[in-house]
Amino acid sequence: MWQGQQNQHQPYYPPGFQQQQQPYNPAYPHQQAPAIYNPQQPPYMDPEYPDAKGFEFDDASIRRGFIRKVYSILTVQLSITLAVISLFVFHKPTNGFIKQHHEIVWISLGVVVVTMIALACCESVRRKSPMNIIFLGIFTIAESVMMGCMSVRYSADLVMMAVGITAAVCLGLTLFAFQTKFDFTVCGGALFVAVIIMVIFGFVAMFFRSKTLTLVQASLGAMLFCVYLIYDTQLMLGGKHKYSISPEEYIFAALNLYLDIIQIFMYILTILGATRD
Repeated sequence: MWQGQQNQHQPYYPPGFQQQQQPYNPAYPHQQAPAIYNPQQPPYMDPEYPDAKGFEFDDASIRRGFIRKVYSILTVQLSITLAVISLFVFHKPTNGFIKQHHEIVWISLGVVVVTMIALACCESVRRKSPMNIIFLGIFTIAESVMMGCMSVRYSADLVMMAVGITAAVCLGLTLFAFQTKFDFTVCGGALFVAVIIMVIFGFVAMFFRSKTLTLVQASLGAMLFCVYLIYDTQLMLGGKHKYSISPEEYIFAALNLYLDIIQIFMYILTILGATRD
């Protein structure tokens, strides 16, 4: 008991301090050397506080927790989207209502744009809980409604086939991103330029409607976002890759992966629909 009380009064030296080495003095065997600050020792780093300096994402335990959180959020998002698409495609009253009210697509598109800009551009919204969860939930529901409205234009078997192909492709690409030694995080600039080219190509294709042009556009878009899925996955993984996303940006990481998968699904559905026509 007395020993425990003695331990409570032992001097505490914060990180960055070390004991000064002094010769042993037999006259004072229990004398403790004064502590001095070592400027070469890195400062204390706390991952719980975003202002902590020098925090590295290389810590395996923090990286695993970050990845689990991202994929948990992504699973919930995809489950909501699949449920809404199934409701719109298989429930006849809902299917007929959506086909008669095209304004729902534009309303959901507006909500998607506003919430996505808020999450992507406003750090206070993206990092502050529960604000980030609320905005992500609104975005996911609006995006799911928009995907459901687009899916009602196709038959149920085509939609389910597109879901299955998307799941298989995304699983294979994710495993590839985990295993490959090639660093896709250095391709961010090239991918951004490719997206701009695809947007311009899409506007041009609106005025020249043809089956061949639709297949070409959908095929190029699917391949582009397959690469984007690998890129965003490696950004999330961090480690030996040149660029990585901060462990505080789990909402942003989940948003990126979700958008990649949604785009792959829509392009695959477009390809299947064009081949059936």
